Amino acid sequence: MIELSLNGLEVRCIIGDLPEERTVAQNLAVDVVMEIDSAAEDTDELVDTVDYAELAGAIRRTLADAKCRMIERAARIVAQQCMRHRRVASATVTITKSGAIEGLKSASTRITLRREGYS
Repeated sequence: MIELSLNGLEVRCIIGDLPEERTVAQNLAVDVVMEIDSAAEDTDELVDTVDYAELAGAIRRTLADAKCRMIERAARIVAQQCMRHRRVASATVTITKSGAIEGLKSASTRITLRREGYS
């Protein structure tokens, strides 16, 4: 297994429960750490790993379409998006939302999904 990370992916989407948050897109920072079954370290071929550019685009589209109220839900759907790739054994996703409350730099949540059969 190899660890593959996406760090600080900026996503603009509807997120939040307050009425004013339901109409204006906000920025989220998404961090993903995946354990992957990769042969790319030997073959040097994209087909033998997870295409992180493609995955980043899929994450952005998924969050834009979801219009989540809670960052916890946003983290789960990102992790589920990662787990759709057959090479991903586990995905840990951290979602950070800045400026949600006056005087609070940010709020974040983290979730891990693991495919059965991997420990």
